[in-house]
Amino acid sequence: MSTPRPLRPGPVVCVGETMAALAPEPLGPLDDADLLRVDIAGAESNVALYLADHGIPTRWVSAVGDDPFGRRVRDRIAAGGVDVSGARTDPDRPTGLLLKDPGANGTRVHYHRRGSAASALTPELLDDPAVAGAALLHLSGITPALSPGCHALVERALRPDRPCPVSFDVNYRPALWTGRPAADVLRPLADRADIVLVGLDEAQALWGDGLTDARAVRELLPGPGVLVVKDGAHAATAFLGADAHTVPALAVRVAEPVGAGDAFAAGFLSGLLRELSVAGALRLGHLTAASALRVPGDHGPLPALDVVATLLAADDETWRAARID
Repeated sequence: MSTPRPLRPGPVVCVGETMAALAPEPLGPLDDADLLRVDIAGAESNVALYLADHGIPTRWVSAVGDDPFGRRVRDRIAAGGVDVSGARTDPDRPTGLLLKDPGANGTRVHYHRRGSAASALTPELLDDPAVAGAALLHLSGITPALSPGCHALVERALRPDRPCPVSFDVNYRPALWTGRPAADVLRPLADRADIVLVGLDEAQALWGDGLTDARAVRELLPGPGVLVVKDGAHAATAFLGADAHTVPALAVRVAEPVGAGDAFAAGFLSGLLRELSVAGALRLGHLTAASALRVPGDHGPLPALDVVATLLAADDETWRAARID
C-alpha cells in the first residue's frame, strides 16, 4: 500500500465536464412536466463549488460550447467563488446537456453529451498553466467514459511522475459505459491515484457482489495512500495505509440524493487540506453531503458554521445522535 503523498500549498484543480441541467419544476416525472428549471450539473464542478464554500482555493478546468448554456455554466461556477480562467470555449461543439427524471424509485438521468465541447478534451490540457500549479488535481471516473481523448487525459494525469497528488472519485455512471468495459478501465485508474473515493454499491456493481464491506474494497484497491469507501446513508470508512477509520453518516432530511457524493468528496478533501484528523475529514464529508441532500439541485448551502464546529468537536455519541434538517 502506498504512503500518502503530502499536500502542498496551492489551488485544488478540478477537471471534468459540466453540463446544463433541466429538471421538472416542481419535481416529478419528466413525462408529466410542464415546466423545466435550468441549472448546471457536473461532478467535478460540484466538488470545486463545495471546496470554495469551505474556503479552499479552487479552479475548474474544462470546455464549454460557445452558446447560452456554456455561458451559464461558466458564470454559475464563477459566482460560487471558483476560478474559471482555465475553462475553454469551443466554437464548434455544444455544451453538454442532461435531463433529470425524478420518480418513485429515484432520479433517472438522460444525457445529451456525445460530441460535446468537454468530450473533445485531450491530455494536452494538463500542460495548461491553469493545471500546472495545482496542489491537488481532482478527477472522476466520468471523464474517461466520455471519449478516447478524455480517457487518455486521465491516464496521463495518473502517470507515476505526475507533479502533484491526484484524487479520483470513481463516480460510476452505467449509462456512459454502454458497450465499454467500465470495470476494466476504472479499477487500474483508481488503483494509481493518491486519494480515491468510491461507494460500496458502485464497487459491487463494477467488481462483483463479493465486495461485501469496505475492507474487501481495500483489498481490491491496495494502491491509493487514502481510500474512502462510502456506504450510503450508513457510514464512510477511510483507509490511511492499512489503518481504517469509520464514521457513521448523519441523519438528514433528504430532498434529493443527487450530488451528495460530490459534496462528500469536497468535504473530505477540505478536511485533509485543513489538516484535520482522518475521522474529522470524514465528519466534514458527511456534513457537506447534508448540504446536497437537503436541496433538489446538486449544490446547497453548508450547515451553519456553529453547527459544523460543534459537530466536528462532538464526542461519538453526540455525533451519532445528530440530525441535519
